[in-house]
Amino acid sequence: VQLQACGGGLAQSGGSLRLSCAASGRFFVINDMGWYRQAPGKERELVAAVSSGGNTKYSDYVVGRFTISRDNAKNTVYLQMNSLKAEDTAAYYCHANIRHVYGSTSYEADYWGQGTQVTVSS
Repeated sequence: VQLQACGGGLAQSGGSLRLSCAASGRFFVINDMGWYRQAPGKERELVAAVSSGGNTKYSDYVVGRFTISRDNAKNTVYLQMNSLKAEDTAAYYCHANIRHVYGSTSYEADYWGQGTQVTVSS
C-alpha cells in the first residue's frame, strides 16, 4: 500500500492551498483517513481526520479554516486549507488506517504518505 500526497507549496498569510492524498495497492477497505503535520522542533500532530462514513474531526487550531473530505471511489483524501497562517507552516503527512483480509485472517495497519511541505509567509 502506498499513499501519494501532493498539493503543498508556498502561500501568503490568508491564502489557500489544497492537499490531496491517494491510496494505491491491494487492500480490503480503508477505515479512517487523515492529515497530520509536523513543524521543526515539534511533535507530529493531528490536523483533521475523516472516517469511512464521512464523520470528521479537526484540531482546535484549524477548525473553521480547514476542511477534510474523501472520495471513497478514488481512495483519496483532501484537505482544503483556507485563511492560512504562518503557524500552519509544517510538513503535512497523510495517514490511512487500512483493513486487510486474507481468507479468515483480518488485520488493520497504519500507513503514511511521504509528507508535503506547506509554507505560509506572513
